[in-house]
Amino acid sequence: MSPSPAEKRILDGSLWHDFCDRLKAAGDLLLREGTPDDAFDRAEGYRYLTRLLRAGLESQIEFGDPRFPGFYQLSNETIKIGNDNPDNVYWNTTISGAYEYRLSGTRGSVHYLSFGTRSGGYEADGEMKPTGQLDGTDLKIEPDGTFEIAVSCEPRPGNWLPMRPETSHLLVRETFLDRSLEEEARLKIERVDPDGTNRLDVENFEAGLQRTLSFVEGTANKFIDWMNRYSAHINQLPSDDQETCQRAGGDKNIHYLQSYWKLEPDEALVVDARRIPNCSSWNLQISNYWMESLDYRYHRACVNKHNAVYNPDGSVRIVIAHQDPGERYPNWLETTGHRLGGMLFRWIEADEHPPVETRLVKFADLAGLD
Repeated sequence: MSPSPAEKRILDGSLWHDFCDRLKAAGDLLLREGTPDDAFDRAEGYRYLTRLLRAGLESQIEFGDPRFPGFYQLSNETIKIGNDNPDNVYWNTTISGAYEYRLSGTRGSVHYLSFGTRSGGYEADGEMKPTGQLDGTDLKIEPDGTFEIAVSCEPRPGNWLPMRPETSHLLVRETFLDRSLEEEARLKIERVDPDGTNRLDVENFEAGLQRTLSFVEGTANKFIDWMNRYSAHINQLPSDDQETCQRAGGDKNIHYLQSYWKLEPDEALVVDARRIPNCSSWNLQISNYWMESLDYRYHRACVNKHNAVYNPDGSVRIVIAHQDPGERYPNWLETTGHRLGGMLFRWIEADEHPPVETRLVKFADLAGLD
């Protein structure tokens, strides 16, 4: 039997050469109009592409077969996408509406937990459209702390996470108020009535490499587009288009206020949440230009409902600045050497979504600020 076209490309090396050539060309995305032109931000951009490549290989090669699902992370401490939440642990898996799955585990004590199925993908149509959701508050848990969820297109008794025929991904969000006090959920997913063997298929491998590159290109382009859109309201925090956020993978229980911050060395951005509604949580984070959360392992890049210091009237003031503004402003977010980037305020399971005010001031004027 003569080799297939994919086998020929494997054998003559052209598959790998084409992969590397296309990856090389992806670097030009960082040169798009409106992107930063200084060496620091550009270097972070190239690091961002290496991170997207890692995420793409994990999602499209190692865990890309919906017949053999397993959890991986598109965002974590060193892979960051689309203003990823520093208070979150994210888990992803590749699934298909053609199959049925069993998701099991232990709930743990994490403050907020949700399971969502999605269609599309940044490697496909640039979106992750919702096709079903099950919230942790609706999860039926056994006395021993375990649970089981049916993931299927057809309804099932007990815990059911809906899919549609076009479903392609599953996303789990775990949101912490205090990581030191809360226990993460433990999760496992398997296909009901599995068949076949998980043997590498040449055609699927070639397709996975192409999807990996499409993921790198699609993700980078998407969030550069978003930052260009946010540049119309620099240093403000308006409500984002919620439908757009949902189609990008957002949670239906979260209201997103999203924008672009930019500070000169002698400036600070004052953010006032004057009214805190009844809510599961809220947080404000800052990111770099590429919409990667700043390194929250070593710096304070996020403040939330639990760790914020409140004013006597219940309001919250947060200061984004290049240097510590002192004891008067305990809710300081560190820019860690960045002069600009993305920012995102979330109202999580809130009864209402009050506006959040911002003021650009001179750092020296913080001492006399009302």
